[in-house]
This record gives sequence, structure tokens and C-alpha cells, in this order.
Amino acid sequence: MLKFIVPMLILTGARKRAVLDAKWEDFDLTRQQWRIPSTKSGKPRHVPLSDGVLQLLAAVPHDAECLWVFASPSARKPYRSFYSSWDTARKQCGLADVRIHDLRHSFVSFLVNAGRSLYEVQKLLGHTQVNTTQRYAHLSQDTLLNATNQMSRVSGLLQIGTAVTAIA
Repeated sequence: MLKFIVPMLILTGARKRAVLDAKWEDFDLTRQQWRIPSTKSGKPRHVPLSDGVLQLLAAVPHDAECLWVFASPSARKPYRSFYSSWDTARKQCGLADVRIHDLRHSFVSFLVNAGRSLYEVQKLLGHTQVNTTQRYAHLSQDTLLNATNQMSRVSGLLQIGTAVTAIA
């Protein structure tokens, strides 16, 4: 199930326990919404489901008698841990120092680097404080370079001569 769990973590930014405990009844595919009944704060929250998540869920083997989406095929219950499988997979991919929770940080960074606001990302993660979301966001060098280049464009000071003349 690792091949379904990891993409679900990346595509939703959800916490590991929320994904592992997800039940089919928690998903409203028509409204493209996942209701997480109890979060870290003890409150329920709703996660919008992207087209990618809908495709992923459609590919997950579904046993009609099993309540959980990412259940162990043998026990038909949620995994308590999948560290051993994750550890093997990440080492084979050359990602020896990547932790599962890092995927949540990646979700934030991908969105912020794509131009989404911290407010949007905060809501997607269910953070109550934007400061928490800021700690998750890691801006790429390209994003920062694009921001400074945009300043050059909007200021009209693209050439050194123009800048010197404008200052003088």
C-alpha cells in the first residue's frame, strides 16, 4: 500500500495518521472533499480533493468489507506503522534522510513556490496560525530569483544606466 500512501501524503499534505486512519465513508467524491473526523487539535476538518487524489483513490484496491482506504491487505485494518517499507523505499531512491513528515513540508513548499498564498496553504493544512505554515514553507532559489526579477521589471529599472539616471 506504500505506493498509494506516499502519493496521498504528498497530494494532500495530510498527516500520516490521518491518511492511515482514513475510511471510505470519510470521502465525498462528488463534492471532492475528505472529512478528517479528528485532527491533531481534536477537531474535524475538510480537505479538498484534487483530480490527482481522485485518480489515486480510484486506483486503490477496494475491499467492500473493509472500512479503511489504506488498510493492510492481510489484517484489513489500518497500519500502525510502515516505517520498514518506507525506510527501504527511500534508501533505494537515494533519499536516505527524508522523513514521512517531510512530505507535508514538500506539499507546502510546492504550493508556495507555485505562487499560492500562505493563507491558502494554511487553510489546506488546517493550521490555526500562519506562523506554523511559514515554518513549513521553503522557498526555492528560483522562486526568490523570480521575485527579484519581477521587481526589476515593475520598477522600470532594468538597465544600470536607467537606474543611475533615475537616482541622479
